[in-house]
Amino acid sequence: MKRDRLIPVEKSKKVIYLDPRGRGVDQKHYGAMALYVLAVLCALYCVGIGLFVGFGSYFFLIWGAIAAFCAAWGWILTHKSVQERIPRWIRMTFCGLVAAGILLLLILEGMIFGQFGAKAEEGADYVIILGAQWKTTGPSYVLQKRLDKAIEYLNANPETKVIVSGGQGYNEPVSEAEGMKGYLADAGIDPERILAEDASTNTTQNLIYSGELLNKSEDSVVVVTNNFHMFRALAIAKKQGYLHVEGLSAGTFPLTVPNNLLREAFGIVKDFMANNL
Repeated sequence: MKRDRLIPVEKSKKVIYLDPRGRGVDQKHYGAMALYVLAVLCALYCVGIGLFVGFGSYFFLIWGAIAAFCAAWGWILTHKSVQERIPRWIRMTFCGLVAAGILLLLILEGMIFGQFGAKAEEGADYVIILGAQWKTTGPSYVLQKRLDKAIEYLNANPETKVIVSGGQGYNEPVSEAEGMKGYLADAGIDPERILAEDASTNTTQNLIYSGELLNKSEDSVVVVTNNFHMFRALAIAKKQGYLHVEGLSAGTFPLTVPNNLLREAFGIVKDFMANNL
């Protein structure tokens, strides 16, 4: 019968294209799915920190920006017509910048982790406790961690003096130095061992002004700060001429570690550009 015969291609009037979906999912779709998952995770992390941790800064909002960025990128990957409207050189430049940014971030995080668990030798001449937010209820979580770690060292080394460093921010009831001095005194540290530096507003000033209370070229110094902050603090101290300086790392709240690591990477770049490192 006629309908049982095959029709040559050259005589056919229509060309039928097979749907490629049966042969597997496009790699770009896999990439889009990964970006969507990352966007959801970043959004949830941003909300989680904002609701349950509460910071003195709004840096955590960057996770919301990252979530929006990933969602937008994923949407573009699933819409070929949108991609075709973007010149190829723009797409290539964008991918190159993203790759370079990720590589830089990995390098910076490696440097941060290099000092994450810093431990100091016994018998230092001075301990410098770097300031952090002081609330109406007392020290913030990160500052309390620094203070408690310093108290351990000071109790084990009764001849070591301590410098508490930090001024008063717009949202702080007292200067950080004043609050820390009272905290140490309440913990049994002799007030005569405590020196206060209450003019600084950032890490660089902490170390500049604290350096005026000791001999940077001769005295042995232990800088106490949180683990994520230690690399930058020591780098700044060495830049400021501290010749015998070590770090003593305090812990931090586990949930905030990713946020602190990302923020610290930005801090390193900022201080490098300002010639503080």
